[in-house]
Amino acid sequence: MRLIQLSRESLHFPPPEMALKEPNGLLAMGGDLSPARLLNAYQRGIFPWFSQGDPILWWSPDPRAVLFPDQFHLSRSMKRFHQRSPYQVTLNQAFSDVVQGCSERAEGTWITVAVKHAWQKLFNMGHAQSVEVWLNGELVGGMYGMALGQIFCGESMFSRSENASKTALLVFSQHFRRQGGKLIDCQVLNPHTASLGAKEIPRVAWLAWLNALAKQPVSAQCWQQQTLF
Repeated sequence: MRLIQLSRESLHFPPPEMALKEPNGLLAMGGDLSPARLLNAYQRGIFPWFSQGDPILWWSPDPRAVLFPDQFHLSRSMKRFHQRSPYQVTLNQAFSDVVQGCSERAEGTWITVAVKHAWQKLFNMGHAQSVEVWLNGELVGGMYGMALGQIFCGESMFSRSENASKTALLVFSQHFRRQGGKLIDCQVLNPHTASLGAKEIPRVAWLAWLNALAKQPVSAQCWQQQTLF
């Protein structure tokens, strides 16, 4: 199966089922990172991932890594840490700083200047969200991603201090669940997210969840700037 080249003139994507098996999930290349294209992609279970200097690559892997907020795994050590946590956790109060923190710790250089600009536009439009973890007024961790109804598509997270990114996901999961959120997309499973309860499901199951939940609302307060913890 050949890799499909996207044009800048059309927002059309091929069906995720047409993605390659090797490398797993590679679906198309080209296009751009306009807000309209990114929204169209995520609404279809597709996301961009590419390195600086390479063409934009679009992916929809099978299986897909997801986290159900009510299945978050809180280890005994993390529970003890959280009970005496020195951190403050906020929502949507330092989006660009969180993206920058993620870019400094991203494997390779996939959070490019163009990616940062694209996500800032999404944030300004109300589609992207960030979670910040603070220690004595200093940003030490966080995560960002896209809100799609009762699904949150997690894009990246970072940590500069012990358990900071785990705290971000823990506190956000609890908040998202209280506000009506049902599913967090983790894209590809890694040891960090697996340790917190993320698991792999078939792509067809992920697309079914996406179709069922992406247009279902969460509470009006879900994405307002606020302190979560």
